[in-house]
Amino acid sequence: MDRDILAEEEKRMRRLRWIVDLNQAVLMQADLTLREAFDIIKATKQAALALFPDKGDVFDLVYATRFKRIIRERFVIPGGLSLKER
Repeated sequence: MDRDILAEEEKRMRRLRWIVDLNQAVLMQADLTLREAFDIIKATKQAALALFPDKGDVFDLVYATRFKRIIRERFVIPGGLSLKER
C-alpha cells in the first residue's frame, strides 16, 4: 500500500516537473505579451494545485521565484529599476 502511494506521488511530481519545465521554456522562448506570460504562470499554478492541493505556498516558494526571474529578464517593465540600480 505505501509503495503504491509513493509511486503515485512520484508520478504526480514528474508530471509537475514536466509542466513547469515546459512552461518555463515557453516563457523564455515564445513571443508573448506580458499578460500572456502571467496567464501561463497562473495556469501552471492551477495545474500544480490540481496535482497537489493545499500546496500553493510551496509553489510560490519554489516555482514563482523562477518565473518572476524569467519575467524580469524578458520584459522591460516601465518604471522598473535598471540593471545599474539593482
